Amino acid sequence: MSRIGRMPIAVPAGVTVEIAENNKVTVKGPKGTLERVLPSEMEIKQEAGEILVSRPNDLKKMKSLHGLTRTLINNMVMGVTQGYEKKLEVNGVGYRAAKAGKKLTLSLGYSHPVEMEDPEGIETVLEGQNVIIVKGIDKEKVGQFAAEIRDKRRPEPYKGKGIKYADEVIRRKVGKTGKK
Repeated sequence: MSRIGRMPIAVPAGVTVEIAENNKVTVKGPKGTLERVLPSEMEIKQEAGEILVSRPNDLKKMKSLHGLTRTLINNMVMGVTQGYEKKLEVNGVGYRAAKAGKKLTLSLGYSHPVEMEDPEGIETVLEGQNVIIVKGIDKEKVGQFAAEIRDKRRPEPYKGKGIKYADEVIRRKVGKTGKK
């Protein structure tokens, strides 16, 4: 049995979970509403403030979908209660971020400023000029937008310039040395 798939998902107070046909799960909470269509082979039941996911048989595909389905529902419940956030750091001389309305403007050493619009349901917050926090209730969207911001100038290994995640460790390399 899948160790993750078997675990029940506790539904906190103030959160409602609706399971429609074709496993369309809607989770409403204090921070908002998320809905997602999950694999129809999985059986999702709600009992006494808990959600249980079970699989029909032990085929390899079903085993892999079991844990995934449970984790996706859990991420939705966590999202509408606590929300998700990712921290990005902008490192480098003259590299900075600015925010105007829903527009994030990044100066990253290119000949032009890079402008990015906050997508639906995602909010970016600046701490100083070089820390960007991406917040939202959908874990997937938060991670995707954070990755898109990072892609504008990935950290390089010699000086460590670029945009990196706050918890990311950049492997530094030694630069070339001159002739003797």
